[in-house]
Amino acid sequence: MTPIVRCLTVVLLILSGFTTGNAAAQAPAASPDPLAVLGAAKSASGGSAWNAFRSQHSKVTLTAGSLRGDVERWSDLRNGRSYLKYALGPISGAMGYDGTVSWSQDQSGQARVEAATAAQELAVNAAYRDKLAFWFPDRGRAALRYKARENAEGAEFDVIEITPDGGRPFELWVNTQTSLIERLVERESADTRTETYMDFRDVQGVKIPFRVRASRGDPRYDEVVAIDAIEFDVPLTGVQFAQPAPPAPDFAFPAGKASIDVPFEVHNGHIYVRVKLNGKGPYTMLFDSGGVNVLFPSTVKALGLKPEGALPGAGVGDAKQDVGLVKVAKLDIGGIVVDDQLFATLALDEALQRIEGQDQIAGLVGYELFKRFPVRIDYERSTLVFYEPTAFKYAGGGVRLPFRFHGHVPQVEGSVDGIAGSFDIDTGARTSLTLAAPFVDRNALTTKYGAATELIAGAGVGGPSRALLARATTLRLGDIEIAKPVTFLSVAKAGAFADPALAGNVGYGVLRQFNIVFDYSNSVLWFERNANHGQPDAYDRAGLWVERGPKGYELVEVVKAGPAADAGLKSGDVVTSVDGKPVAAVPLDQFRARLKSAPGTKVRVTLATGKTAVITLRDLI
Repeated sequence: MTPIVRCLTVVLLILSGFTTGNAAAQAPAASPDPLAVLGAAKSASGGSAWNAFRSQHSKVTLTAGSLRGDVERWSDLRNGRSYLKYALGPISGAMGYDGTVSWSQDQSGQARVEAATAAQELAVNAAYRDKLAFWFPDRGRAALRYKARENAEGAEFDVIEITPDGGRPFELWVNTQTSLIERLVERESADTRTETYMDFRDVQGVKIPFRVRASRGDPRYDEVVAIDAIEFDVPLTGVQFAQPAPPAPDFAFPAGKASIDVPFEVHNGHIYVRVKLNGKGPYTMLFDSGGVNVLFPSTVKALGLKPEGALPGAGVGDAKQDVGLVKVAKLDIGGIVVDDQLFATLALDEALQRIEGQDQIAGLVGYELFKRFPVRIDYERSTLVFYEPTAFKYAGGGVRLPFRFHGHVPQVEGSVDGIAGSFDIDTGARTSLTLAAPFVDRNALTTKYGAATELIAGAGVGGPSRALLARATTLRLGDIEIAKPVTFLSVAKAGAFADPALAGNVGYGVLRQFNIVFDYSNSVLWFERNANHGQPDAYDRAGLWVERGPKGYELVEVVKAGPAADAGLKSGDVVTSVDGKPVAAVPLDQFRARLKSAPGTKVRVTLATGKTAVITLRDLI
């Protein structure tokens, strides 16, 4: 839930946010000096009264979706340290910056360092603003430039772009009439957000906005902050700027057990496990090392739970949908019991039935387990091994890959065909390698790979994601090398693959070649080659994106000039039998696997119209 609480650093322009006005920028005939514009803003909001302040403490009310909660924050205006704690409906936690390290703590009490590049840059930016360094340059170096004059919501603004050393560009929008800073603009990861400052009041000789609205473009999910109390020069003795110590365990292993084996199944490149919730079940759930806990509506109803809130949920596609929150008292996986788990509620079950062909899926688990226990995914034996943390010490012969968190996903440094970047290790991705759209554009990879076939690469919370099909020569992750992975060049304009800090996402097609130990407490992965290593990475040889419909398998997309198109198939056709067998006897993942058979294989399909077609498979890349 980190994106929800980013807006909590609200007071004194110590916020993170972004969005530009819809009106076109118009530069004045002679661009003003950015220092003069900022100097006028200081004068208009209190002038020399700002000079003596050393600390700040505030209490605010945050409204996000239908949730409402309290936030309290302390900041050191001289060195940028900060500490914030919050309670928003069933969500609670804290975050801080000790002057060097940014950390976050969730409702379980567990804290982690936020070491991803984007998180570090945003922390540097927030500290720069905490220090009011745009008014006091001796507190923090930055590049400043006058960017443009903007018109928005009936007002005119001078826009100053600031790039702190070690940070990323952000914008302060200064009203040309009032000289007050009334907006802040900053890129997060895949999103942008505007924070608009309103209701300025006098506090100890300076003007403070007592109301702030943060938006990422969809007003349904705007976050509103109202200041309840604020004071300067409060003592900071005892304030928890440093990362807190781990909490007491909120889980129990079966007596006498230091590890537990849990079998899993793989369908369409996704891992499925069996889990008990509040003593009921077992339920079949997707297992994703970077995925938050999710329950689907039918499961929420079966458990007698009532969701709270309406927060934004997003994924690889562009769309968002409402997310509620519920608490589950007991989660049991293989006899390991974890207490008081927070779950998001998401209406994804019908989409999974359509896209994955899987029935009776209850939801998703993953990150909340991985952060508590070292976990081994044995792709060779289809077994998960959970280790009791105090008894675990890695003793295998795998390759060690240090990582940092990108959200909840482990991210490692690597390269694709010699081009360096940061790659997410995503057990929830069915694909082999997907390269983010900004990375593709920066490195002219469409031309490099001669990629010309655009198609649906996957689908999930945000809807379908589109990409150009290619095949890289070599993917390197630390000291690991993977030859010729099927590679998607994303064309996304929004969502996860529009993140400019991301090089790519590594999924099942690559990961299945290893047995992998995830040690989140030490930020380390261990990759051990298994019997799948080096097997050719095949892709669909029919040119189809197929999903399950009420009457059969629906051909959602037929690639132009592909084998299926050559056989006379078109988008919208419904397949009722495969090689003479009714689709009820051919699970969707088996049908998709059949379409990856060797070139020259003939796949005979019968349509709902009675027409029969024979697809002669061939490589598309």
